[in-house]
Amino acid sequence: MTLSPYIRELLSKRCAHPIHNPSDCEFLSLDIQSKTGIRIGATTLKRLLGFVSDERQPHASTLDLIANYLGYTDWQQLDLEDKKGNSGFDTLDEEIRSADLQVGNQVDIQYSPERIVVFKYLGDSRFQVVNSLNSKLRMGDYVCIQNFILHHPLFISSVIREGHDLGRFTAGRISGLSSLKVLK
Repeated sequence: MTLSPYIRELLSKRCAHPIHNPSDCEFLSLDIQSKTGIRIGATTLKRLLGFVSDERQPHASTLDLIANYLGYTDWQQLDLEDKKGNSGFDTLDEEIRSADLQVGNQVDIQYSPERIVVFKYLGDSRFQVVNSLNSKLRMGDYVCIQNFILHHPLFISSVIREGHDLGRFTAGRISGLSSLKVLK
């Protein structure tokens, strides 16, 4: 049995460490143990994440522990969430699309720890930072953003500061955006 890409992504987010290589399973094993008090061996995780070919089925207690680590009561609850689909259409309260904004609208976001950024929409998915508190983004930065989704990281495809392209930027990488609103 190999865990689904959705569960794999949840594990990466929970341990705040990408799981790209077999060696990342040791880090995940230690993180699971530190947060639950119970250890899952790195070899077992390598099997479950598809780094090692093995047809053996994991113990139910191992799957329940993974579910508990991810905040679910048991494996059945996590498996149901995974099977019913982890995709869907966001409601208007949860997502702001650049294409739906008017030039001059402002978007206020907040994310941990205590970061607040206000963007002014310039058109064509371009924004200017007009207020920034505790963020690496600065007032006057120009950014390209397709959409803002509550409880998800904010992906900025380009940050231009004083004429220099600083590249991509991700805000709220671990816990996502905690607040999102349009200011007219």
